[in-house]
Amino acid sequence: MAATGSRPDDLNKAVLYMVFAASLIPMLNASAKYLTEDYSVLQITWARYAGHFVYMLMVFVPYRGLALLRSQQIPLQLLRSSLLCMATLIYITALAFVPLTTAAAISFTAPFIVTTFAPVILGERVSLRRWIAITVGFAGALIVIRPGEGMNLAALLVFGSAASAAFYQLLSRKLAAGDPADTSITYIAVTGFLLTSLPLPFIWQTPGSLLDWLLFASLGFFGGFGHYFLVRAFEVAPAPFVSPFNYLQLAGAVLLGWMVFGQLPDLFVWLGSAIIIGSGVYILYSERAKGIPVRTGPVR
Repeated sequence: MAATGSRPDDLNKAVLYMVFAASLIPMLNASAKYLTEDYSVLQITWARYAGHFVYMLMVFVPYRGLALLRSQQIPLQLLRSSLLCMATLIYITALAFVPLTTAAAISFTAPFIVTTFAPVILGERVSLRRWIAITVGFAGALIVIRPGEGMNLAALLVFGSAASAAFYQLLSRKLAAGDPADTSITYIAVTGFLLTSLPLPFIWQTPGSLLDWLLFASLGFFGGFGHYFLVRAFEVAPAPFVSPFNYLQLAGAVLLGWMVFGQLPDLFVWLGSAIIIGSGVYILYSERAKGIPVRTGPVR
């Protein structure tokens, strides 16, 4: 399967990029959850994008200059960046009330949403077997949430975040044909920074400790580079192949949830997560079964 445009798919590189992203993004979420105990969600989201903005300028401007913002698809860049900003804001709001691992497990529905809409937005074919896997995956998410009397309503916010993130991922794949990853990731930083700066004077609270300052500063690093690698993955491989690797974030979420917050997932979260991951792995292997070439040599 060829990538969008003239670039060939490179599945090994896509996997490597997703491993990097899945290592950084749980640290972003854990830092944000910790800060929600004392600071507003808007301020935390602003710090995530402000730091992202600064790091991207430091890394890319020296060799790209203003050409960094040159895009063939500016409206799509702005829409895509706004979707990620919305997903981040909703997700951090949910983290104040939902355990880290539970939120991560529910957010794993984003790849199923990506696969659902890939035929419409990207023109990528989805087989009947993958449709069945999507349905089973959503059933796993319902097990995590446990609709009924004991349901944590804040968990529903994660679904909204997952939907926004899914369309962000789809647009990342679509934009990869015309814009390089450093341009796309910089638009994320600029758009998110501007949107969240508007209410900042009304909600700002000065961090009260060195640890809080360090956590605020780390948000941009974890978020910026985590999503840079995510964009790179979607540049080099089809969305239905790349998306299931988001499940690697579960290991980091479990570890950080236990170490930082003393929270371990219960049986329902484990069971639902296993179903979600199993469905995603099935989608991955169905791609390989179709004969997509996977290099076994070193990634260069």
